[in-house]
Amino acid sequence: MQFMNLSLIFCLGILVFYYKIIYNAIRDRLRLYHYVGRFEGPTALPLIGHLYMVNIFDISKLVDQILHLALYYCNKGCGIVKLWVGPVPLLAVINPVYAKEVLESTEVITKADEYDILFPWLGTGLLTSTGDKWRQRRKMLTPAFHFKVLNDFLCVHDYQAKVFLDQIKPHADAGKEVDLFPYIKRCALDIICETSMGATVDAQNNHDHQYVESVRRLSEIGFQWIIYPWLKLKPIWYLTGTGFEYDRHLKIVTDFTKNVIEEKWNEYQQFQLGAEKKDKRSMAFLDLLLQLRSEGLMNEEDIREEVDTFMFEGHDTTAASMGWTLWCLAHNPEIQEKVIEEVDKIFGSSDRDCSNDDLKQMKYLEKCLKESLRMYPSVPFFGRKVEKDTVIHGDFFPKGARIVIVPLVLQRNPTLFENPNQYNPENFSEEKISARHAYADVPFSAGPRNCIGQKFAMMEEKAVLSWFFRKYRVTATQEFEENKILPELILKSSLGFPLKVHSRMDNK
Repeated sequence: MQFMNLSLIFCLGILVFYYKIIYNAIRDRLRLYHYVGRFEGPTALPLIGHLYMVNIFDISKLVDQILHLALYYCNKGCGIVKLWVGPVPLLAVINPVYAKEVLESTEVITKADEYDILFPWLGTGLLTSTGDKWRQRRKMLTPAFHFKVLNDFLCVHDYQAKVFLDQIKPHADAGKEVDLFPYIKRCALDIICETSMGATVDAQNNHDHQYVESVRRLSEIGFQWIIYPWLKLKPIWYLTGTGFEYDRHLKIVTDFTKNVIEEKWNEYQQFQLGAEKKDKRSMAFLDLLLQLRSEGLMNEEDIREEVDTFMFEGHDTTAASMGWTLWCLAHNPEIQEKVIEEVDKIFGSSDRDCSNDDLKQMKYLEKCLKESLRMYPSVPFFGRKVEKDTVIHGDFFPKGARIVIVPLVLQRNPTLFENPNQYNPENFSEEKISARHAYADVPFSAGPRNCIGQKFAMMEEKAVLSWFFRKYRVTATQEFEENKILPELILKSSLGFPLKVHSRMDNK
């Protein structure tokens, strides 16, 4: 009898426990819906939300729909637009005033749940971590991007840029288009491998390197996971084969990184007390991480997370930026000639390497890069999760809300940029910059969670493209608008970058 009473009490306790969990979950969900419902947005359907607007057979149309919606609500004076990805509400920022408050917030720094797909790959590295871990990691890693350290990487940029020129030389003056994106991407991968890990992958000469393909597929699958809610269900994730493919590519990428880290750690231990110990200023990013490991500040998994993070963020983003810049310049020959004129003024007909002073003189090329990033930001969105009730620009954001900042929307806002769909580097003249809101252009994010590697990226892109325009011009036969935007984890192009490459006879 006593046993039965105890069993009954135990069962009742379990029921009460789960009742409270379910009750609290429903209460919190209804509260979230109530406050999110105060924001304006297009009509959503039950369960699927706004997914009926997404053409699963042509994802490029999604960008046109987003820009159209943003313009409509911008003209209505809205700063936030409510969107539903299935049953999940997102609050999209379309006004730089709201973007400033969100991105500068020291409270709203946790990445949204949409980043969960990256955790098996990047762990809780600098991109995905939050709270005290993020603050500590950011402080520890900032010295790795000091200008003295970045200057030491210029020799890597120069060397790999020359390999890039050798790779495309057979296509110059061939009279037909070549997709330059694979060549640019392999160049960017070799640069980030050598600068972040001190390792030579030689992807430019080894076109079938598995790492490149695996990163590409992880990015594609990751974006599918974000926009198609049914893939979040484990049975569907694996029954469709998507989960197995993701796991396979994940293992290739992480195993590659782990092997390099192990090799470099053995070297570090062997030479750290000897005469061959590297000067701190000339260390690769991984060398600095290994030093932190030797001081007990990081472990092997911490290092892998950060290296994988910078390998991912440091080659796909810069490759996309350089590719879109070439595409824009090919369709604006008068602007391209100004770039060539600037490059010739700095280097003449010499083949000498770039110096930091040279990069500082590339002011017009920098404008061109910034303008292509305005029109085609490498990172299509930044997501934040509200972890406690907060007020942003007078609007109440409940705990659990997800905020999405879309640079593509902000940076093509016709109230902020005249003729926003037209390529115009003068948008980044001092006069134009000073006349508009500082958060109208945020391709590298902004505030405390801005991109730690943005100076590195700009140095790399200026070095590689200046080498390119010393030797070549580009033209295009396909219309500018035919190359549609594909909104993956990193903004891609539907056609790649099919361009004709012409040798510069005037600079031989």
